[in-house]
Amino acid sequence: MNIAFFLLPKKDVIYLNINSTMRQAMERMKFHRYTSVPIIDNEGKYVGVLTEGDLLWKMKNTPGLTFMDTQKISLAEIERHTFHYPVPVDAQMEDLFAYAAEQNFVSVVDDNGIFIGIVRRSEIIKYCLSIINPPRYFTSAHIKNPSSEEIFAF
Repeated sequence: MNIAFFLLPKKDVIYLNINSTMRQAMERMKFHRYTSVPIIDNEGKYVGVLTEGDLLWKMKNTPGLTFMDTQKISLAEIERHTFHYPVPVDAQMEDLFAYAAEQNFVSVVDDNGIFIGIVRRSEIIKYCLSIINPPRYFTSAHIKNPSSEEIFAF
């Protein structure tokens, strides 16, 4: 199976440019209720992932930084504490699974390092569940209570 099967294309992904401001990042993450977003440069190349933790560390380590001041801080100035490795679009499924085990999404790049989209961990889990248990995929489970003979649906 090819990882492109799981790919959410760039046009459908919320991402940020490295020249965006800290405030823009916080506003966008709040609006979409995301805890992390991919970052790309002006050429569309993958730079990394910005997390809420990175923003909090910047606030903590910048004395006197106010919310209003965050509009003056470029994402390029924010240290990212964890590097989230992307996978190439032709990567093996095992590589994708290994990264997805540690991240909510995995960024996907082409041969030139251009960001082309993400694979969400939730999509991988849904796919695996459909393989393991196809007929009952997301259906209710019925359990019989031995003492009262009643059936409970979950």
